[in-house]
Amino acid sequence: MTDYQRRSDITAVPTLLALAAREGETFLAFNHAVEREDGAIPRKYRELIALGVALTTQCSYCIDVHTRQAHAQGVTKEELAEVAFIAAAVRAGGALAHSLMALRLFDAESKSG
Repeated sequence: MTDYQRRSDITAVPTLLALAAREGETFLAFNHAVEREDGAIPRKYRELIALGVALTTQCSYCIDVHTRQAHAQGVTKEELAEVAFIAAAVRAGGALAHSLMALRLFDAESKSG
């Protein structure tokens, strides 16, 4: 994390939750639901998915939390590396998909004048 982002910032979560209590409670309930142990997807895989999403969204705090939780769930360094490349490919795929929209918009602009 950069100096701009500090691991200690996470300690402000209770303050944020108190400032928007209803939304905070709903968010926490949702978060707890997806972190459950009794789902069809085992917790280890849930953490791998969460880590892939965190890498894609580039959320430093999520990368920090989900890397530690993935380690606790038995994720190996090799699995982490594969997740990193999966996330990179998906992110690149998103850029490619949006380039198709850009081409269409460019062509529409060319036709309109």
